[in-house]
Amino acid sequence: MSVKLTDLAKSGGCAAKYSAARLEELLRGFVPAEAENLLVGLAPADDAAVYRLDDERALVFTLDFFPPLVDDPALYGRIAATNALNDVFAMGGSPLLALSIAAFPESLPNETLAAIFAAAADQVRVAGGILAGGHTLRDEEPKYGLAVIGTVHPKGFWSKSTARPGDAIFLTKPLGTGLLLHAAREGQGNAAGLEEAYGWMTTLNGPAADALRPFLPNAVTDVTGFGLLGHAHEVASRSGVRIVLDAAGLPAMTGALAAAAAGVRTGGDGRNRDFARAHVETVGVADDLLALAYDPQTAGGLLISLPADKTVVLEATFGAAKLGLWRVGQVEEGDGVSLV
Repeated sequence: MSVKLTDLAKSGGCAAKYSAARLEELLRGFVPAEAENLLVGLAPADDAAVYRLDDERALVFTLDFFPPLVDDPALYGRIAATNALNDVFAMGGSPLLALSIAAFPESLPNETLAAIFAAAADQVRVAGGILAGGHTLRDEEPKYGLAVIGTVHPKGFWSKSTARPGDAIFLTKPLGTGLLLHAAREGQGNAAGLEEAYGWMTTLNGPAADALRPFLPNAVTDVTGFGLLGHAHEVASRSGVRIVLDAAGLPAMTGALAAAAAGVRTGGDGRNRDFARAHVETVGVADDLLALAYDPQTAGGLLISLPADKTVVLEATFGAAKLGLWRVGQVEEGDGVSLV
């Protein structure tokens, strides 16, 4: 390739997301058509739409795409596919079918595009689905992702609006993808941290969702472009509760806190603060930990709200399966988010 993929993108990964605050404004007052079988739509919005087919089956439908955040085309395809598929897992569903959403300059070699498509197709297969086609446009800024449809029981899907006081809060992946990728683009990269970030960004949340399902969690979402505090704010506000997070207990990828301490920030950091800051209380939290909590994640982990009496068995189950799991807080009566 004569041009790096990331040189063609103004911002990459989930850091390229539209501001959550502006999205709320745009969608305020928008009322979808009455539909008895639309179990999850925009009232309130969640990680995916859910539509009931019958008493035993419902469809989970989502889409996600973004500009490149890495130069390796196969890695870009895998990360983009993982990020889209994880929305289905965050709803408790299982992927069934995916279609590519693609926009590329005509100047990119066919080999580059083929590597992106092939890696995405492989990741869809690993997730239990099939990549069956898609749509491609000409665009000077590359973009790639998937529309994904999956299945879930109509009474078994997970929501981000049903956390309850007394729940424990868990996270299944460490934080720091935005910080590490941005630091690398500014010549401050941490090689070990980047490799760790690549590993987590290509880790599907399917095994974590499978391990979690028997525990009947009260609320689940995935942590992506709005950062931990942005997504925690969504859960707290829609559930009518207060979420208290332990800053010292937040898991960080290698080098992420060092990058934050050095002043590295993505464009998404500021947008996430604009969205959540008025609803977040911080008590004695260092700037690097606060930056980690606001950092936009790509293909991040599940944020889980689970009755506290199930935590010991959940931790043992995830440990036996060698799956990531960190207890990062609890749910209380009240409103807002507290990072202490």
